[in-house]
Amino acid sequence: MNLHEYQAKALFEAYGMPVPSHYVAYTAIAAKEAAEKLATDTVVVRAQIHASGRGMAGGVKLVDTPREAEDYAKAILGTRLITANTDERGQPVNAVIVEETCDIDKELYVSMSIDRQNNRATVTVSTEGGMDMTSVAVDAPEKLLRTSVDMSTGWVADHCSELAAALRLKEALIPQFSTLLSNMCKLIDAKDLLSVEINPLVITRSAALVCLDAKVCVDDDSLHRHQDLQALRDHSQ
Repeated sequence: MNLHEYQAKALFEAYGMPVPSHYVAYTAIAAKEAAEKLATDTVVVRAQIHASGRGMAGGVKLVDTPREAEDYAKAILGTRLITANTDERGQPVNAVIVEETCDIDKELYVSMSIDRQNNRATVTVSTEGGMDMTSVAVDAPEKLLRTSVDMSTGWVADHCSELAAALRLKEALIPQFSTLLSNMCKLIDAKDLLSVEINPLVITRSAALVCLDAKVCVDDDSLHRHQDLQALRDHSQ
């Protein structure tokens, strides 16, 4: 079962993974009110659907005023967004995230996918954050590092240096990165997740790591143990 971005970010926050300040809005007025509460003058409004490629399809917009946030939300809510990863009918847009912008220095990619039968995780990282990783794998495979790790061991300490080097992280960022990976593992274990993707994971100009986007896939076979996650299923998608 896939989660919406705002649902995934709520899980990230609960497990100490940094995300920008944001609100979810189901109406245009709520989007305007959300923009008024945020600290940055410019905010981003993103349509919430179970598909990637929203930006190229017009599902993401930077706005400079709360009124612009309201206008965009009014235009996108209740429509169906067609992206390169949907069918020809697209997916219904029933909610938007209204989120602070951040001062981005670099965009990275980090994901974990789980093989529960063998209790192993595949961690994938890339310096090409914000890009379509399928295209990167085809056109520039050398920019992807995949590492298979045993989740029953203290793997973060064993592999963090290798992953940080692949991302060309400065020494000062490695403790943040190690904590992020450790918390991601805790989230995956606690909620029986099949995959977690952060694209992009950004480095801000103030040297902080922030999960700018979030994708989470839950193991359907484990949902009976997680009524909180069952309640997040969006049947419209």
